[in-house]
Amino acid sequence: MRGRPLPSQQKRPHARGRVPTEWSYGPRKALSLSRPDTAPADADRLLLDAEADVRPSPQGLAARRQLLAHPVVLLIGIVLASLNMRAALASVSPLVGEISAAFGLSSTASSLVTSVPVLFLGVGALVAPWLARRFGTELVLFCALLLLGVGILVRVLPSAAALYGGGVLVGTAIALLNVLMPGLIKRDFPDRAASMTSVYTGAMIAGATVVAAASVPLEKAFGDSWEASLAFWSLLAAVAAVAWLPQVLIARGRTGHEVRTAPAGPPARSLWRSPLAWQVTLFMGLQSLWSYVLIAWMPTIFTDHGMSRATAGVVFAFNNLIQVAGAFAVPLLAGRMRSQRPLVALVTVMVAAGYTGLMVAPVSGAWLWSAVLGIGQGGAVGLALTLIVLRSGDAMTAARLSGMAQTVGYLLAAAGPLAAGAVYQATGGWTVPICLVLCVCAAALGVGLLAARDRTV
Repeated sequence: MRGRPLPSQQKRPHARGRVPTEWSYGPRKALSLSRPDTAPADADRLLLDAEADVRPSPQGLAARRQLLAHPVVLLIGIVLASLNMRAALASVSPLVGEISAAFGLSSTASSLVTSVPVLFLGVGALVAPWLARRFGTELVLFCALLLLGVGILVRVLPSAAALYGGGVLVGTAIALLNVLMPGLIKRDFPDRAASMTSVYTGAMIAGATVVAAASVPLEKAFGDSWEASLAFWSLLAAVAAVAWLPQVLIARGRTGHEVRTAPAGPPARSLWRSPLAWQVTLFMGLQSLWSYVLIAWMPTIFTDHGMSRATAGVVFAFNNLIQVAGAFAVPLLAGRMRSQRPLVALVTVMVAAGYTGLMVAPVSGAWLWSAVLGIGQGGAVGLALTLIVLRSGDAMTAARLSGMAQTVGYLLAAAGPLAAGAVYQATGGWTVPICLVLCVCAAALGVGLLAARDRTV
């Protein structure tokens, strides 16, 4: 069932399996495809705006014109905020052994250090759109960066409760950044959405890569203090918050979120009753699950088989870096295909092959498995985001499906690190946990093939 068309849409024939290029949402061009950027032409299709059903007042437009009069300041703010979007998660994995030893945590309890933030990625996604409408994107992003810095510092206090409580704050803050940053890029750079998306995603991956590689060296530099190593990254959040302050001051009191543009009409059919919506959502969740298992445990898998912690951190950083190849290429291919089934098969097989390699030859093939997994992981997340748009009949449906997929997906993904840690503790090795992840790959392949069919919700 297709959603009600927007008044501004002009119906023109388009190829099946493609996003209608006429999608537009009033003067803000919420899904504009007319721009100078042509090489990565599908990139802005992934930008689902948390404020898609509102339009700024005249005061709000004036504020945004003033913001865009200083594009360098805005660009610096976007880059610094994006650097923080994975850093606080990637900084923990190379140090999980020291954290566990400091608090006497079991493998199951240790996995909660990663699972708790991921859980609140889903919870935070529920409230982000409401906060953006109520207070404005600039202010919410600024507060999210402050919250992230506070959460990182709380996490290193000498208490297990603070360790997990800080994770709650970190996950909530990153969820706000995840949901609101794409919409801000689409709103303020409608004719440069593709290139700005590359900047935003590249900065996000670069942040995770640098942090993963630097965590152990920082620990040694600070006198074997894992607390100082983790706390150091609160400075990155603080610098990003300072960079956002000019945007907040300019937009303060003049964002004008009260004018709604959602068309009147009967309520849309609930996505929660749509099998296709659930197929897209489950693919999003299952691919997130296998990625967060790696975020939580990849360095530990290597060190348990004799690799040094420093080398394991560098290999983990390489895994993060190589994901950009899959994340860039797969969405471009997906947008040009009637059915995305071959891509679903490709990314799931690559991830399964990488996990199998970790099980049979974790150290001797570490760089190879890291590369195979990275391309598969990056391609899978890019494909999951693309399917949200390709399976939606209009911009409003895409925004609703994105909210459903991210909320349920992250809640599902949070179980991955916890379950892997519990099974590892029970069996004393990584063979059974990896076999279970291979079952997840099989399930993702099944629902992904269904979600990739050429149809819309």
